[in-house]
This record gives sequence, C-alpha cells and structure tokens, in this order.
Amino acid sequence: MAAATAAGGLRSASFPRVLRAVGARGGLPWPRGGRAAAAGWSRPEPGGEAQYCAELLRKRDYEGFLCSLLLPAESRTSALALRAFNVELAQIKDSITQKTTGLMRMQFWRKAVEDIYCNNPPHQPVAVALWRAVKRHNLSKMWFTKIIDEREKNLDDRAYRNIQELEAYAENTQSALLYLILEMLGVKDIHADHAASHIGKAQGIVTCLRATPYHCTRRKVFLPMDICMLHGVSQEDFIRCKQEKNVRDVIYDIASQAHIHLEHVALDDYLYNIRKVDFNIFHPSLQKRNTLLPLYLYIRTWKKTY
Repeated sequence: MAAATAAGGLRSASFPRVLRAVGARGGLPWPRGGRAAAAGWSRPEPGGEAQYCAELLRKRDYEGFLCSLLLPAESRTSALALRAFNVELAQIKDSITQKTTGLMRMQFWRKAVEDIYCNNPPHQPVAVALWRAVKRHNLSKMWFTKIIDEREKNLDDRAYRNIQELEAYAENTQSALLYLILEMLGVKDIHADHAASHIGKAQGIVTCLRATPYHCTRRKVFLPMDICMLHGVSQEDFIRCKQEKNVRDVIYDIASQAHIHLEHVALDDYLYNIRKVDFNIFHPSLQKRNTLLPLYLYIRTWKKTY
C-alpha cells in the first residue's frame, strides 16, 4: 500500500472526489469480437482505456487502485495502466488449466510490449493505455520484460523452494513495477530505489500469504518449502486448513521476513492484522476488505507519514 505513496510528489486534495467518480461507474465492458476477445479480453469504447484500467484495478487490486488515486493527476492514468498491466499478467496463472495456454497469453504480452515500443500497440485496452504511458514518460522497456519473464517462469504449479526464491520473484515483479512508477514520477534517487526494492519484496511475501487460503481451496500451496520442512508442516496440512502451532509458526517465519523489509518502510496493515490473530492464516478477519482503507491512506498522505 505504501508503494505509490512512498514515491513522492503526492497531491491528496482530489482523492475523495476521484474515488467517488471512478467507483460510481459500471463494471468492465463486455467482450467483443476480434483479437482481444479471442485472447480472453474485452475492448472498451474508444478513449475508454483509462476507465477500463481503473475498473480492472478496483475489482482485482483494490489497494493498488487506491494508491494510484493518491498520485498527482497528471500521472494517475499512467499509474493505473502500469498496475493494470501487472494485474493482467498476475491473473493468467489462476485463469488457466494448462500451462500452454498461459504461455500463449504471456507471449501476447511479450509481443504487445515489443509493439508498444514500435509505436504500434495491439487493440487491447490495457496495452493502449500502457502505450500512452510509455510515450508520455519514456519508461524503460527492460522492467516490462523482466516482469513478463518472471511471471512466465512462475506458471509452474510448484511451491517456492525457499524464502530467497520468493523474494527474487517479488523483486522481479512487484519491485520492478515500483521502479516503473518511480520513472513515471520522474524520481531518480538511489534511496527511493532502495525503498522500492524493500517494499516490493515485502509486498510479494504478503501477497503470497494472503493468497494461501484461496490456493488451498484449489489444493495448491506455494509457501516456501524450506520453512515448512523446518516446522514439520506438509502441504496437506495447509490444504486441510489445520491451525496447530507448527502451522502458525510457518506463517510467523514468513511474515517475519516481510517485516524485516518493513523496518525500512511502512507497509504493515496485513502484518499487523495477522499478528492479532496469532498468525492463523485461515482466520475469517483476514479475508475481509478493510472498509476504512481509503480514509486510512488519505490521512497518511495528508500527514505525510507512509
């Protein structure tokens, strides 16, 4: 959550107004014909790319959506495009039953990035919005490529071997996205890059924890195997939603690694809540959206405390 606000140059006065305006709009457009529909995407009305991205984030990455609204107005649509691109890639893994299909969709985005930098984006709303962002801010192509490469490698349904592998994945996806946001904001500062690296790694670890109950319903567990083995916990223990102390110890160790990164920045909402329930990752309170989050972010921005 702190990723966008830590980037600097924030204007908060219009946040509630923008939130109401975007939140009042309807859902995502229905699929139409053509290449985009064949690939599983929908096409908005001409000029509606920004609204499409906003709605996609509001439904799939609510916290990223709120953080984007806190950015300066001139950067907001570009931030929405960057985060929508990340969502498009992130949801591929959960929407496929065969790896081949996932590879095809990754190839679509790999080709889309190439075409964007050749000034010829495909007729897909997020790709068009991304093309506008790249043109406006002269964004580095290598970060997009790095995100696609890492997401593609992650299509395999296997757990992370260790916490370092999870952190490397987070660095090449979440942190890479933050580097693009910093570029978009014109921030060129080694300390900001350092913070973005830590925020991205912490965010990746927290995302892995938060997604665990959902993955368990699909009989999949991606938590680092070395930590599970250390505490004598099997994947089946998570799938059966066991809440014994050794299961909670696994979550404690993983959450502690995220907290190490947060000694440098503030991104502690989920980690605070998981401590309150003694690291029971299946506790119902952890599955609820924080309805006060918009106000919480707005106050932090106003007070300039991130």
